[in-house]
Amino acid sequence: MHLFSLLAFTACCAVISGSAENSCHEELARLQEQENTLRRKLHEQEVLLQRMQQNSQPGTADQPRPAPSQDSTFSDCSQIYTAGFKHSGVYRIRPSDSPAPVRVYCDMSDGGGWTVIQRRTNGNVNFNRPWNEYKAGFGDMDAESGEFWLGNDNLHFITTQGNYSLRIHLEDFDLYQRYAEYKNFKVADEQDHYRLSFGVYVGTAGNSLAGNYEPGVSDWASHQGIKFSTFDKDNDNYRGNCAKEDKGGWWFNKCHSAHLNGFYHQGGHYSGITDDGVVWYTWKGWWYSLKTTVMKIRPEDFSVDPVDDPNAVLQSLL
Repeated sequence: MHLFSLLAFTACCAVISGSAENSCHEELARLQEQENTLRRKLHEQEVLLQRMQQNSQPGTADQPRPAPSQDSTFSDCSQIYTAGFKHSGVYRIRPSDSPAPVRVYCDMSDGGGWTVIQRRTNGNVNFNRPWNEYKAGFGDMDAESGEFWLGNDNLHFITTQGNYSLRIHLEDFDLYQRYAEYKNFKVADEQDHYRLSFGVYVGTAGNSLAGNYEPGVSDWASHQGIKFSTFDKDNDNYRGNCAKEDKGGWWFNKCHSAHLNGFYHQGGHYSGITDDGVVWYTWKGWWYSLKTTVMKIRPEDFSVDPVDDPNAVLQSLL
């Protein structure tokens, strides 16, 4: 659907009321995500074409991509984007209170300026790791499809600088995609066991983090205000050890409705003693392990250029 058609659809939603309005906005969100997916694929094709053209020119194949000066100080990827560096890749930032610079992967699609905090694509990296490794971060962010966790200390340093939005991209093994976005995403410090908090949800994948998809389940299913746990440091509300049973560090309650650091089951559907897969319950249930997940954050007040993200125009009209 073209931008003009989406704008017309948005205008129609504005004059509808009641339950029909809710359905209308849900359909609009789905159509917007389809458009984002097509735009992302087009961007990837354009980047590939540019690389092919560059490599075909004498003397250009080995030239490094321009990067920010190491003398410059950026607190997150949004500042790098605003400074004019609009290629996705690995950069260095220095969040407030961070004792040292941090290597991060900056995603300059979807309007740009996203700091990627987690990526799963193929199961090559083991996410069943101890507390100290989740604290510092692990994995491979240099490879184009490398899997990694940025580190809980870094999540705390970045998200306490201001109000950040968390956007979660999900893809199943049939290549269908959904997303979930949360306002005011924050991670506390280690003394408070990296406690999770988040605000309003929008998206197409369902609100698994809030765990309020059925009456009476949020007491055990919600991840709001929950401490982080690993197999060697159990901070959950369960009589057992959720991280040990579900094979990955996460914000476990009793135990989860979302667990994006679980065991990577090839092919999607799986069975086992526990629901230990890469799970987003409100989309695929507990017994489907997702193919791709990307968690990325950006300041809520980040100014998106409509040229880079026409979808920002639609959001402003909702």
